[in-house]
Amino acid sequence: MGTVIDSHFLALTAIVTVGYQLLFFIVTAILKFDKVTDFAGSTNFIILAVLTLVLKGAWHFRQVVLSILVVLWGLRLGLFLLMRILQWGEDRRFDEMRGNLGRLAIFWIFQAVWVWTVSLPVTVVNASDRNPSIQAEDIIGWLMWSVGVSIEAAADQQKLVFKNSPENRGKWCNVGLWKYSRHPNYFGEIFLWWGIFVASTPVLEGAEWLVILGPIFLTLLLFFVSGIPLLEESADKKFGNVASYRVYKRTTSPFIPLPPAVYGNLPSWFKTIFLFEFPFYSRSLPNEGTT
Repeated sequence: MGTVIDSHFLALTAIVTVGYQLLFFIVTAILKFDKVTDFAGSTNFIILAVLTLVLKGAWHFRQVVLSILVVLWGLRLGLFLLMRILQWGEDRRFDEMRGNLGRLAIFWIFQAVWVWTVSLPVTVVNASDRNPSIQAEDIIGWLMWSVGVSIEAAADQQKLVFKNSPENRGKWCNVGLWKYSRHPNYFGEIFLWWGIFVASTPVLEGAEWLVILGPIFLTLLLFFVSGIPLLEESADKKFGNVASYRVYKRTTSPFIPLPPAVYGNLPSWFKTIFLFEFPFYSRSLPNEGTT
């Protein structure tokens, strides 16, 4: 019976997600107003977590904790991104989409898939009748979330302060956590969602383990599609001819925070295999070979 309930919850969350994203897509397409894009994504996670928790009505401790973690993450990130885009102006990701309805629609479809897929661990936990006692996996997952969200929030704030300072205009952010990782916010993001998955594992049985597709999808998305590759390409085009930037890129980990003195002396094959320094992250860098 649990499987039937799970499938009903999966269908419901899919319908709600598509409807919610469609609403914001219509607003964006008609009004050419794209400042609410990230807010729409983050708040969609909150809606799914709260909706599944309330509709199931079991209120198991594990369900409540995981739902609260998602709500706290979504509120923090959604409000931060909304305030940032209102302060900085238009979202440059949409420069080539505003006049192309098809490309804009593809983006919003992709965002709906992202929300629904990454939410899978919480959705399945909230839909489950199983309620085993709190286990080591729960504690480990909650700690992973705490570390991840702290890193993400700190990195976001450090970059915001850096970019808001007039003396840093035209510079890349290399302060705080950004000294140790070129994308510490993404490290925190991925780490916290893997934490959510780990905390969901005591409940999972059989095919429910497929919820691991949530953190896998997020990881692949940020590594290969809309996250690190786009930002690396943008930074390389802006600063690729600046010697100090090339040193920064050569000695700073792309993902996992590490001391530059350590990372900079590692062989390139080790960086690629174990630290995610993929060669295509530097394909836009003039005179390749810096990594």
